[in-house]
Amino acid sequence: MSHHAVFLDRDGTINIDPGYIGKPELVQLFSEVPEGLKELKKLDFKLVVISNQSGIARGYFKAEDVEAVNARINELLKKDGFAIDAFYYCPFHPDFNSPEECQCRKPSPKLVFIAAKELDIDLTKSYFVGDMITDVECGINAGTKTVLLNRNLTQETISNLNNQSKIPTFIAGDFKEACKLIANDFIGGY
Repeated sequence: MSHHAVFLDRDGTINIDPGYIGKPELVQLFSEVPEGLKELKKLDFKLVVISNQSGIARGYFKAEDVEAVNARINELLKKDGFAIDAFYYCPFHPDFNSPEECQCRKPSPKLVFIAAKELDIDLTKSYFVGDMITDVECGINAGTKTVLLNRNLTQETISNLNNQSKIPTFIAGDFKEACKLIANDFIGGY
């Protein structure tokens, strides 16, 4: 029996993004994130982070720094009795790496497909949540429903999305609302 999942962008979605975060002590979760994720866990969602970490390619930090940041996120969430099930990230950037290497970069769905295979996830019963257009595109490319966090998007950006047919399934004002939309849709829809 396959699982359903919520795929999550990391920086700017579950934790505040100071720009290329390479130190665990800089991790600050958005205040509504633990509660929101806990609600999703109650519905048996697997929680999977999919992020672009080009800071590695740029030489700002190493892979083990990204992993230390990921570990810190789970350390904070474990206080609420749960954790992210898996973290996947792309360390490459087109300015520094080959097109082949960059195939894992969002909006490519490659990491979502790898996660789905490894964790036995049904993508048609899954969601992708993020604060960037590339997150919505990644979810659409992978065949999930999508939730765009409208923390700092202009009306113009949202109109452009509609024009390009990259329309998120839902737009949420914050992470708590995103989780509520997913829960209601999942319970009512599938």
